[in-house]
Amino acid sequence: MTGERTVIVTGASRGIGAAIARLAAAHGFPVAVNFATSSAAAGEVVRDILSAGGRAIAIEGDVAREEEIHRLFETAERELGPIGGLVNNAGVTGGLSRVDALRAEAVAQVLAVNVAGTILCSREAVRRMSTRHGGNGGSIVNISSLAARTGGSGEWVHYAASKGAIDSFTIGLAREVAEEGIRVNAVAPGLIETGLHAANGAPDRLDRLASSIPMRRPGTPLEVAEGVVWLLSAAASYTTGTILEIGGGR
Repeated sequence: MTGERTVIVTGASRGIGAAIARLAAAHGFPVAVNFATSSAAAGEVVRDILSAGGRAIAIEGDVAREEEIHRLFETAERELGPIGGLVNNAGVTGGLSRVDALRAEAVAQVLAVNVAGTILCSREAVRRMSTRHGGNGGSIVNISSLAARTGGSGEWVHYAASKGAIDSFTIGLAREVAEEGIRVNAVAPGLIETGLHAANGAPDRLDRLASSIPMRRPGTPLEVAEGVVWLLSAAASYTTGTILEIGGGR
């Protein structure tokens, strides 16, 4: 699949984002590996891609900051070529907490990164990809969560609410730009084997909740990445406004 246009993957230094970046590159997409703080991890992802014969660069940028979003897109376009895909993967949970114990700062950060960051990154992608603006179309994939449907009670209702917003945004934007050559979809992972759980102080969370998954196991970042890269590809040419759940039936 040589000749594919550049894909930006936000929050791509680890976990699901890193798996998406590696797999997209393996399918021939030049990949901008965005990171906010983990430069060493992002560099490792880029090295893996380059050693496998792909094209990639690491670009620092906090998607909660508009000026850094501008720099991310400008750098990716300048260094790798025209933007044809965006994966809005960067996200934060705000920590495990009941709603009555939430700090306002945690809520603000979740909304700034998960919701505002996704919307503003999508705005920049549309400005470049839409035929309305002289572009050649493209694909946007937002990373949602099954928590948007299950609610996250007792753990992260605030995070689940932010992902519910992503689902609504996905459907609305998909319908808005469908005639402009842009497809917009979301992937909603369930319980996935990443460092997210330990980072939130619950290293046993996957084991504790595995019995609630019909397939009786958590998923892998690669299994999520497979769905994302399909949505980026021409194989999904008639798919837009879809929320693809990858959660083992949960």
